[in-house]
Amino acid sequence: MSNTDSAPAATAPAGFTAVQDGKVLRITITKPKRKNAIDYDTMVALGDTFLAASENRSVRAIVLTGAGDDFCTGADLAASPGEAQRGITADMVMDAANRLVRAIVDAPVPVVARIKGAAAGVGVGIALAADLVYASEDSYLLLAFINIGLMPDGGAAALVAAAAGRPLAAEMALLGERLPAPAAKRAGLFTAVLPGDELDAAVEAAVAKLATGPRRALELTKKALNQATLTALDAALAAEKTGQSELLASPDFREGATAMLTKRKPVFAD
Repeated sequence: MSNTDSAPAATAPAGFTAVQDGKVLRITITKPKRKNAIDYDTMVALGDTFLAASENRSVRAIVLTGAGDDFCTGADLAASPGEAQRGITADMVMDAANRLVRAIVDAPVPVVARIKGAAAGVGVGIALAADLVYASEDSYLLLAFINIGLMPDGGAAALVAAAAGRPLAAEMALLGERLPAPAAKRAGLFTAVLPGDELDAAVEAAVAKLATGPRRALELTKKALNQATLTALDAALAAEKTGQSELLASPDFREGATAMLTKRKPVFAD
């Protein structure tokens, strides 16, 4: 299934809210007890929401954020056993993630990401797919996939490299360590980094300007910028799907996931 094909219908609660506030659609991931980790159903429903917003002419800007202290800590590994019992395959999960990232990038209106705390795992791709990314000083990006025997997904291979270059993308992906917000800003990954009590004001100032701007000019500007800078996104999404689908079935991932959930250091195969 390609990135643009329809994903299977979600069957569980969506795990987010989408509220239209005048010309602004405000999407908030609402799983703070799981640090806003998202399961398959949430990824599918989020993709549906972005695609529907793209057809809604009354929406002029979209704000994407997470409830509580974190933006999104990636895929919810605790949900994986239940998803497998329902017949949700690794390919289906990857298609849902790819479809969501592609829907954010392709949205005809600007998408503003508001980042607090962690943007980790697929949360990195979701955040960086936005057009403007405003972050609090205590936030960070984390591609921790390698720590559990996986590889980056959500288009991160292209999205990080497009803004920050291959060396930093390799450092984040291969070492699996946090990139604090100030360093992310210096690397060109964040639009702005602000004290926590100034974050909302900065987001709202940007959104107010976007929501009253010329819709078609904003759409074509966004499209031109993405065509110039994200030329490798589709190839990255395809490579991530192929590689991650293999790794999700590997003994190293089983060891890594078990170690993470039981809070011990993984021991990978020689």
